[in-house]
Amino acid sequence: MTNPVSLWSGLSAPDLATFEAIAAEAYAGLPDEFRALCRDLVISIEDFPTDEMLESVELEDPFDLLGLFQGAGLPQTGGAFFTGQEPNRIWLFRRPILDYWAGYEESLGDVIAHVLVHEIGHHFGLSDEDMETIEAAAD
Repeated sequence: MTNPVSLWSGLSAPDLATFEAIAAEAYAGLPDEFRALCRDLVISIEDFPTDEMLESVELEDPFDLLGLFQGAGLPQTGGAFFTGQEPNRIWLFRRPILDYWAGYEESLGDVIAHVLVHEIGHHFGLSDEDMETIEAAAD
């Protein structure tokens, strides 16, 4: 039997590059039809949200924000891209996600996938309440 201490003793939290690879794998695992609607969506990874990001969602503690959608969602644009428009972007915040992960019995990949899907839901124009209803129905 493997000693659980020795199993973890050489491991450290995933860095930004590793975290990005986990997010890319989670994204690739989403249904093709879902990803097709996200073709111009940019996914970015940072350790923490900026102060401006926190203010935009009326939060103070950077650990309270796991991800953020920035841009004009599909309902506002109809999927059209306009000259000078910044690409729609989903931000995943490594440190808050790792903190959340440490407190629950989910795999890190599952937590990242959940946050990614939640933020993509905003890209589709769904509210937090809409997504909670969908997730409750799926359980």
